[in-house]
Amino acid sequence: MKAAIIGATGYGGADLIRLLHNHPEVELRSVHSSSQQGIKISDSYPHLQGITDLELKDIDPLLIKEQADVVFLSTPPGVSRDISSQLLEVGLKVIDLSGDLRLVDGKVYEKWYGIDAAKASLLEKAVYGLPEWEKEKIQQAELISNPGCYPTATLLGLLPLVKNELVDNRSIIIDAKSAVSGAGRSPSAVTHFSEMNDNFKIYKVNQHKHIPEIEQGLNVYGGDVPFVTFSTHLVPMTRGIMSTIYINSNSNSNSNQLTEKELRELFEETYKNAPFVRIRKTGHYPSTKEVYGTNYCDIGITYDDRTGRITVVSVIDNLMKGAAGQAIQNLNIMNGYEETSGLNYIPTYP
Repeated sequence: MKAAIIGATGYGGADLIRLLHNHPEVELRSVHSSSQQGIKISDSYPHLQGITDLELKDIDPLLIKEQADVVFLSTPPGVSRDISSQLLEVGLKVIDLSGDLRLVDGKVYEKWYGIDAAKASLLEKAVYGLPEWEKEKIQQAELISNPGCYPTATLLGLLPLVKNELVDNRSIIIDAKSAVSGAGRSPSAVTHFSEMNDNFKIYKVNQHKHIPEIEQGLNVYGGDVPFVTFSTHLVPMTRGIMSTIYINSNSNSNSNQLTEKELRELFEETYKNAPFVRIRKTGHYPSTKEVYGTNYCDIGITYDDRTGRITVVSVIDNLMKGAAGQAIQNLNIMNGYEETSGLNYIPTYP
């Protein structure tokens, strides 16, 4: 299969290039940019010298179709909204890594993103690409909306509990931390080395655009969740997300009999056929370094019978399971390839 990347100069695009280079079924044929046309991708990313020297080209759906079967959109908000329909019309499959097509309600998108939403007809075509919970629809899809990094870690950690009505859905508190690469490649005062080094900061309190995506996912795949409390923090590291979730057990579900062993068995059963979700043993909790550079999501669970509160710790690499890796996983499912094709990496440690 032949692939193209639009937005190849961002961090997500760079990881897509890395993964596609080693994919047994896919060949990267073209890379595209709205701002750096005419230069080689290795000029933007010198680590690619001698590996791929593709030249960055304009974004032209007809020209892309001449070279590719599938297009990855690793673009800022507002781009996919405008170009996805054109790509579909010329017969390309599309996997969108931006947030433009994740929210089914355009008005919700406009409220949280602050720009116009995609047309309802396009939103209806998009399949939310969380493979562990939407595999059948992904298999039939022509347009995939790749989940956000925070929602991926959070939904994988919460959905087994919400779906099985084991928790108080009004008590969900998500304390999430992200590496600086989640803010993208363009520098800012927030991510400047002098501001971020030896520092730890909370940001977008009660305003993060992933809040409605998390709430939507919990209601689609789980149950009736009116809201979540979601706080995000920047950590001075390059890659990784840790989502620590606190949630009260449901007093109507025999919570006095709930045990940590039962919770772990529930998660193991839920994800028994999910090659990239690993459930930790009793008393063990994952760290971001243990999934570095891979498509794994590692989850630890504990239950405090003194407080009746469950704690779930979910970690991913934000550029992999939170972006490029999950996009490749969706590509594999869409096209009937082995789900792990091109993704069989051991975490880089230490």
